[in-house]
Amino acid sequence: MFPSKTLLSTLLIALSAVDASPLRREAAPTLAFTARMNARANNVKIVDADRARAQAMQDPSISKRASSSSFSIASVVTSYAAQVGIGSPATQYTLLIDTGSSNTWVGAKTAYKRTNTSVATGDSVSVSYGTGSFSGEEYLDTVTLSSALVITKQSIGVASSVRDFDQADGILGVGPTFLTQGTVSNVDSVPTVTDNLYSKGTIGTEALGVYFAPGGSAGELTFGGFDSSKTTSSVKYVPLTTTSPSNGYWGIDQSITYGSSTILSATAGIVDTGTTLILIATDAFNKYKSATGAMLDNNTGLLMITSAQYSKLKTLNFKIGGTSYGLTPNGQIWPRSLNTDIGGSSNNIYLVVSDIGSNSGTGLDFVNGYSFLQRFYSVYDTTNHRVGFATTSSTSAVSN
Repeated sequence: MFPSKTLLSTLLIALSAVDASPLRREAAPTLAFTARMNARANNVKIVDADRARAQAMQDPSISKRASSSSFSIASVVTSYAAQVGIGSPATQYTLLIDTGSSNTWVGAKTAYKRTNTSVATGDSVSVSYGTGSFSGEEYLDTVTLSSALVITKQSIGVASSVRDFDQADGILGVGPTFLTQGTVSNVDSVPTVTDNLYSKGTIGTEALGVYFAPGGSAGELTFGGFDSSKTTSSVKYVPLTTTSPSNGYWGIDQSITYGSSTILSATAGIVDTGTTLILIATDAFNKYKSATGAMLDNNTGLLMITSAQYSKLKTLNFKIGGTSYGLTPNGQIWPRSLNTDIGGSSNNIYLVVSDIGSNSGTGLDFVNGYSFLQRFYSVYDTTNHRVGFATTSSTSAVSN
């Protein structure tokens, strides 16, 4: 996943605006992002943080559909932050980027500064993130992502109360609009930043392209399409799943095979940048554990294999639509240079596939997290109700 300690400081991620024909990239201004890995934040193991996030998404008492709350990047191990301007003149806020939630809000650290563009709507806003929450007032204001990505009259939350959130000033939510339902009083839902970029004609298609690479090399987040210079194959699309609760997120249907053996039959799950590992249903996890010969390591909570077992590790194939995306043996292991940062031994080999905490059949049986997304380019296309994937130069990297 992260082959060098450079990730522990900075990973630059550029944000590009695409305003030409749908799902095509053209030259555009960029916004620098940073990636942070808090591997031992609050002494919580990576797998426990990821599992808590997934279980919150599975739980109808927490999910957006049932209780007007969502689960976000706020409590996870790996987070992505951008400097976002709000107001005119703009005040800069450090906001976490999250594809698993959709409200944009500020005030956790830096206080919201009202300007001539700030308009209080009189409505309250409240979002619960499973282990954290914020509440406050809704404002409409100008949000500046870059000189080419300026959004006027964007709904933002201004926090007056924040619980268990100390990583940044707030969140830039780029998930589905559905996840804003019930979060603001007197309205059903509110437009996201991506919604408004599209409705105002700034981008020609309401789509988001995400490129990550193993290690500290640059990645890219592209609004309005995808960057074909980062892919080594065409983007293959699949429709969003109709299965609940996965259909409330960026949900897809897939099956998983280890070598030639099926460990998870076709089922629904989600793609999520806010999850560090790859989580699969308990019954599938047990098959994977048995097939690899791995043992559970108590210090890290991850599966551990020997060097001899690593040499025999087979490709883990994700069948999405009509395409199989193969995660190589190297793509299945945690970067050994970061073993001690997660409480492990520098000489051990840990796997990035973990147990979601429930058997298949929940309607959310897997999470393809960062460990998957760093090997494949992903596109989140709201306009056409689909998600796409392509190979990259990192797909077969052996950097871990």
